Amino acid sequence: MAKLAQSTIKYLIEADFTANGVVEKPDVIGAIFGQTEGLLGQDLDLRELQRSGRIGRIEVTLKTNKGKTKGKILIPSSLDGSETALIAAAIETIERIGPCDSYVKLKSVKDIRAVKREYVVDRAKRILSKLIKEEIPPTMELTEKIKESVRVAEITEYRGLPSGSDVLISDEIIIVEGRADVLVLLKQGIKNVIAMGGTTIPKPILELCKEKVSTVFLDGDRGGDLILKELLQLTNIDYVARAPEGKEVEELTKKEIFKALRDKTPVEQILSETKKELDEKTKKKINTVLEKMIGTRAAYIFDKNMKLQAKVPLNQFTEDNKRLNNAKIVVLDGSINDDIVRTAEAFNVSFLIAHDSERKYKTKFLTIYTKSDLSV
Repeated sequence: MAKLAQSTIKYLIEADFTANGVVEKPDVIGAIFGQTEGLLGQDLDLRELQRSGRIGRIEVTLKTNKGKTKGKILIPSSLDGSETALIAAAIETIERIGPCDSYVKLKSVKDIRAVKREYVVDRAKRILSKLIKEEIPPTMELTEKIKESVRVAEITEYRGLPSGSDVLISDEIIIVEGRADVLVLLKQGIKNVIAMGGTTIPKPILELCKEKVSTVFLDGDRGGDLILKELLQLTNIDYVARAPEGKEVEELTKKEIFKALRDKTPVEQILSETKKELDEKTKKKINTVLEKMIGTRAAYIFDKNMKLQAKVPLNQFTEDNKRLNNAKIVVLDGSINDDIVRTAEAFNVSFLIAHDSERKYKTKFLTIYTKSDLSV
């Protein structure tokens, strides 16, 4: 018995049947062949059609429940439409399956080619949609990519430092930490940018700050704090812009870059905010702590609310000691010297207090008190 190839199927006849008794698949198939034999003539005899491959393998599914059998008949056909319709109508003439009375009802005759066409059209729509979204970028996106490529190509050097092309001709400059930061700003069309190229401030930067309105744009971390302090000590900058806390300039989005530059802070404001005085109540409290510390040779570390964070030996008050990370007020049993001041500045300490100091220190962010300054 020939099996019809999937590629030649034109139609699929689908019918439901009910038998008033228990029957099996061979009974159903036997009824189909037996009760349609001779009904449509020799040319449309199901056995002959199946032998010649114009009718495919007949599929039957059934289920028995409470003494009755219900099921489905599927007949694939490569005949033309009218011949397939005759076969479908003939199936409905079946009145018995096996020993049982039965009823067969045509459910549908599906044009397989129409189903395929529907699938092809639907699939084509999805392919086209993906092509438009992913493979054919909008004109604006193409234009922006070209502009970005040109901007990146504009990176140049000013006296050995990575910079944009407008550093010399612009009245204002933006100072960043490294080459990657310059590239990020160039992508956004900001060309009056120059990099320091490290944590040590190079001479060309110091000279530019004297000649032009300068904004330093720094990472939002401790490294940025240290660079800012060094800049303030060596030259006169005008504004400070910072990346959000914990982020680097090179990581920022376009929106974050322009927001940071828009929200830049005048240096005078930063200096006025960092140089603060202790109130009388806090001075009294610190004076009491200082008296109790005599002979301990220790440093007491407090937060901004005078809450004790740690006690460390004076010889461990160094830049390597991570216990100083949250220090805002430091009280020492000893004298303030260069090393202590340098460590306090490295950790952004606001107030440094001790019995006395080896000399007078000029600091921009750190306020230094000796015991005599605490007298009220």
